[in-house]
Amino acid sequence: MTRTAVVICPGRGTYNKPELGYLHRHHAERLPMFQKFDAIRAEAGQEVVTALDGAKRFTVGKYSRGDVASPLIYAASLADAQSLADDIEVVAVTGNSMGWYIALAAAGALSDENGFRVVNIMGTLMQEHLIGGQLVYPFTDDSWANDPDRKTALIEDVVRIDALDHHDLALSIDLGGMLVLAGNETGLAAFEASQPSVQERFPMRLPNHAAFHTRLQAPVAAEGRARLGADLFEQPKHPLIDGRGKIWWPGASDTAALWDYTLGHQVTEAYDFTRAVQTAAREFAPDLFIVTGPGATLSGAAAQSLVQAEWRGMANKSAFLAEQEASPVVIAMGRDDQRFLATA
Repeated sequence: MTRTAVVICPGRGTYNKPELGYLHRHHAERLPMFQKFDAIRAEAGQEVVTALDGAKRFTVGKYSRGDVASPLIYAASLADAQSLADDIEVVAVTGNSMGWYIALAAAGALSDENGFRVVNIMGTLMQEHLIGGQLVYPFTDDSWANDPDRKTALIEDVVRIDALDHHDLALSIDLGGMLVLAGNETGLAAFEASQPSVQERFPMRLPNHAAFHTRLQAPVAAEGRARLGADLFEQPKHPLIDGRGKIWWPGASDTAALWDYTLGHQVTEAYDFTRAVQTAAREFAPDLFIVTGPGATLSGAAAQSLVQAEWRGMANKSAFLAEQEASPVVIAMGRDDQRFLATA
């Protein structure tokens, strides 16, 4: 019996110490594809992906860099998307932040190698410029129950801070029950000073992350457009859901517009991952949401997005966990105890 699925590709911050060796452990049979990625890196004078993944030691300072993390995450996530069980029918593909680039390849709008070129160039540009930074702050409590008033109040505080002289601060990613904020150091510090510490770890700065999805990234977007042509893009083979909740349909997508969004709006404007997941649920009603590896943290944000939409009557974390136990809804391929559900 066929199972329908929406594939969700992760962004930065998902290849950490436990993921070291992910390509070799899970995808040794895809070495020819990885070697093509290695050739692209070698031509640019960069350390190759298979060597990075096969290293004996992991350091945050190195592996959190955009020019290192991005190609590793792309290779792992794309390989996962290509390893789904035969009885799974992919009805749509989406991703979070950098995961949009991976989604383009997983959906067929970019070839494997061209997708890698996009990710590698944009990850390298982000690292070279490293404009601003990011932090994460929740607007829901541990129950995941939606709190729109709290969310509105936080956004109003962001707008207030951004209006101050020499302060840059904006919503970067709407991420389930959390807000990812981005800006310059002055803006980020002002938000940290204005909000209480919650859950013993927030607000939490993200190391080696620039002010993604804000106006501060305009120089990166411009250079990316100059180096990556629209001719790289093709008609998607699966529906694609972008960071606005817009659906790009196979056979009916303007590939020039897809290029323009990917290297324009997607870089300099807020990314609404929550809306992308909710659009996937409402428009495609899949049996499963499959979050590709590496890592598994994005599965929580996907679940929170579904809870906020009260999908299948789930209005809080307890309801989601009950549904998940009865029949898994969200599968994280980066978790060994769930991976087999998508690949067996």
